Amino acid sequence: MEEVMKDESFFQIPKVGDIVKGKVISASKNEVHMDIDGFRTGIVRGYEVFDESGEYSDLTVGSDAEATVLELENENGEMELSFLKAGHRKAWSRLDETFKKREIVRVKITNANKGGLMAKYGKIVGFLPVSQLTAEHYPRVDGGDKSKILEKLNKLINQDLEVKIIDVSETDEKLIFSEKAAWEERQHSTISKYKVGDNVEGKVSGIVDFGVFVKFDEGLEGLVHISELAWQRIDNPHDILKLGDRIKAEIINIEGSKISLSIKKLQVDPWKEASKKYKVSQMIQGKVLKINPFGLFVEVDKDIHGLAHVSELKNKKDGKKPLAEIAKIGDTLEFKIISIEPNEHRMGLSLNIGQ
Repeated sequence: MEEVMKDESFFQIPKVGDIVKGKVISASKNEVHMDIDGFRTGIVRGYEVFDESGEYSDLTVGSDAEATVLELENENGEMELSFLKAGHRKAWSRLDETFKKREIVRVKITNANKGGLMAKYGKIVGFLPVSQLTAEHYPRVDGGDKSKILEKLNKLINQDLEVKIIDVSETDEKLIFSEKAAWEERQHSTISKYKVGDNVEGKVSGIVDFGVFVKFDEGLEGLVHISELAWQRIDNPHDILKLGDRIKAEIINIEGSKISLSIKKLQVDPWKEASKKYKVSQMIQGKVLKINPFGLFVEVDKDIHGLAHVSELKNKKDGKKPLAEIAKIGDTLEFKIISIEPNEHRMGLSLNIGQ
């Protein structure tokens, strides 16, 4: 018999770390006994019963199971086994397969932090970054207030979301999800109907300090950046639009699910007529809209804004004065046009003080 046991072609004796197969001969919540192919009785006990793959959560007598060898023989002469290690390998192997197949899966949100959400798939917890949320769940907060962002993310706890795995590493125990990638796949046929230059009509669904979100078609959403809202300078999108407003816009870029829109592209560019309406050396009345360390932003008319650089704010009697003493927001002053660049949408102004 000893010679037979030595014959590896007859029976391969397992080693510590190997995964072995067996049949359950008894099972309880904290302890499972297995017959390892007639070689020896194995036992899985305590924390080692936990199985990340979920495959061995409800074992009954006669069930087939796999476990990792911890010890060939314990104090009772049994083989010490672990579902934890075997289940860990199996669970991560399945995650890797899901990642490679680019499958859409459902996860449960378990927690939130300022960077994103903790999401559970099976018994493994991964991370869903804020940047990988769809427009529907992205926390839009003026000024990027982190406490308000976290407040919005907390509302997603205990919800189920459909996602794709975009990064997985068993070695680093890294699992990253993307709701946006799953949404892109579902909406691919809808997005593919559009191209740059197309016009769309939709409803304002969100307003933030950097622009306006617009929903259109079957759940699509685009962003009108603040620079694309109008030809004139806009400091606050709330000044010209409100939630629910219907607008028309032109698609200026499509990158995956990110759709960039422009409202001003559908409007006549007032700068095309600027060189006919205004001339260099012309004196005009302008209203100070904003004061920066480098000069004054001036409303020449409702569509044309100019800049009076600090170097063009002169005082013949007293030399340079602090900007706060030269003008304040809302002042209407007389300026001289010193340059017009219609293609660049720029007008340079000069203010002479103490003439």
